[in-house]
Amino acid sequence: MMPGDAAVIDRAGLDRLVEVLRAHRYNVIGPQVRDGAVVLGELETGAALPDGWGVQTAPGRYRLVRREDAAVFSHSAGPGSWKQFLHPPRRKIADITPDLESAPIEEAPARYAFLGVRGCDLASIAILQRVLGGEHGDTSFDRRHEGLFVVAANCIEPGGVCFCASMGTGPGVSAGYDLALTERIDRLGHRFLVDIGTEAGASVLAEVGTHQASAADVTQAREAVTEAAGRMGRSMPDLDLRSLIRDSSESPHWQDVASRCLTCANCTMVCPTCFCTSTEDVTDLEGDHAERWEHWSSCFELDFSYQHGGSVRRSGESRYRQWLSHKLSTWYDQFGSSGCVGCGRCIAWCPAGIDLTAEVAALAEGAGDDQR
Repeated sequence: MMPGDAAVIDRAGLDRLVEVLRAHRYNVIGPQVRDGAVVLGELETGAALPDGWGVQTAPGRYRLVRREDAAVFSHSAGPGSWKQFLHPPRRKIADITPDLESAPIEEAPARYAFLGVRGCDLASIAILQRVLGGEHGDTSFDRRHEGLFVVAANCIEPGGVCFCASMGTGPGVSAGYDLALTERIDRLGHRFLVDIGTEAGASVLAEVGTHQASAADVTQAREAVTEAAGRMGRSMPDLDLRSLIRDSSESPHWQDVASRCLTCANCTMVCPTCFCTSTEDVTDLEGDHAERWEHWSSCFELDFSYQHGGSVRRSGESRYRQWLSHKLSTWYDQFGSSGCVGCGRCIAWCPAGIDLTAEVAALAEGAGDDQR
């Protein structure tokens, strides 16, 4: 088997894949059911995967539901993303001695295998690599990303808040994976078409044991992914988002959004590409030891834009406008792409039920009224 080839494994083969990855000393991370949601965590066996679980999502709503079949990957994005492993929400970055010398923390190289990465999240990992990695980037991110093994999962059942098709990131995966799975359950049984993306993927799959994929297996899997693109729960308006957001900076619609937004920062916490951090120094009671910690921050926080004399963005309106403008417009200027991958997490986990796609559509409608 070589990159570009396709094979088939059954449900037991998926369990075997987890075993092989762990035998290669990977910390295998995958979806599992916990606390009323499908979350990401370490897998000791394939039995921990969410067989037979799905989700119902809508603005401000996420519900775990039992399915009538034993599908493993027929659930849309949960509250956590793969970002939490590559760019941890909180980490110690230095010890500070009494004479104020700083000793950086030397982290052991991470060895992660991500199992079940969707197209939207695969795109978000690539975005984070552009933002945080590279010659002048975060070396701790590079260490975590360098040894990453990715088992992607093509979506065949998008959720109610998904809009990846209109963002060009899904439902199928196209690059950046070692192996890619397309789940199939029909009269022929429960199985997964496996596309091989790299030599490392081919080597691991050789230890799992596979069946040869027939032309029908490949065709049916590709058709299922294509059909899923037409069943998205949402879509982003098909227009030049960069220009729309730039030209709508004074739109009265921002005030309407602000009247509903709680500035709770849920959207930035669940977003797979938001990367902002802050640092704080903490000390023990005796003052003999201090530590410097980095933690996620958000443009919805008043202190985020604090400068001498006060915060720059004091209103909820200005903070929401900053977030959406950066995500959909100025991100292009900084990093060459959109900062949104269409996963829909910000919609599902917004307690006010604010829908990013609906707000952009309202801005577009307002811009059209102005032109008329």
